[in-house]
Amino acid sequence: MSRSRPRQERWGPYPIVLLGAVLAVASTAVVGDPRWGGFALGVIMVLAALVRLSGGGGLLAVRRRATDTLTLAVFGVALMGGAVALAWTELTSR
Repeated sequence: MSRSRPRQERWGPYPIVLLGAVLAVASTAVVGDPRWGGFALGVIMVLAALVRLSGGGGLLAVRRRATDTLTLAVFGVALMGGAVALAWTELTSR
């Protein structure tokens, strides 16, 4: 007899990334600045990497935990860095 994991555990960081993407697009529509939507999505991806690192696998578990965590974290930090780099002139001119 196979043991199945609870339904919530199988989802892992997937709902975090999905909800974060929706919120990032909504914030871009409200604020009107896509740089901060990208920054918000980067933060969400780093949070999802932390969830994956803590043991949450789920539907985003494609490879080993270290590979998934590193991929999510690198892309999240890259999105945040890109958003800050694009907004750098506005941030330093104040």
